[in-house]
Amino acid sequence: MSDLFASIYPWTKVLHVISVIAWMAGLFYLPRLFVYHVEKAGSEGAQHDLFQVMERRLYHAIMMPAMLATWLFGLTLVFTPGIIDWSDAWPWVKAAMVLGMTWFHFWLDQRRKELILGTCTITGRGFRMMNEVPTLLMVVIVVMVIARPF
Repeated sequence: MSDLFASIYPWTKVLHVISVIAWMAGLFYLPRLFVYHVEKAGSEGAQHDLFQVMERRLYHAIMMPAMLATWLFGLTLVFTPGIIDWSDAWPWVKAAMVLGMTWFHFWLDQRRKELILGTCTITGRGFRMMNEVPTLLMVVIVVMVIARPF
């Protein structure tokens, strides 16, 4: 099995990076949609319905498959022999940030459901601030993977 992982390593890495890019695009865009939903559409009417469709399709058609693919290809990389030295600290920091990114993904889905029900209490400003979370996590992840500082 380890020979198989080693032989497909370059393609696994390619598919992992593509998946991450798609997932990150959704993680950046969905909170921005929430800002406009809260500030412009309110909790009923045609605009509200349009935002619900956009948010649902983004989440289910792009973000969820991209997150699952990111995890699948990422774990395949983890189990490829010789790629990660778990005695270093960087893979543990990266893993913690990926768990944080996954938590944020599901946090967004909860807010999406609250917007549908009209029970969301987060303001446009609050969603703008939360929109920075994936950026901060991404910066730490990239530094850990590329620079491997410790």
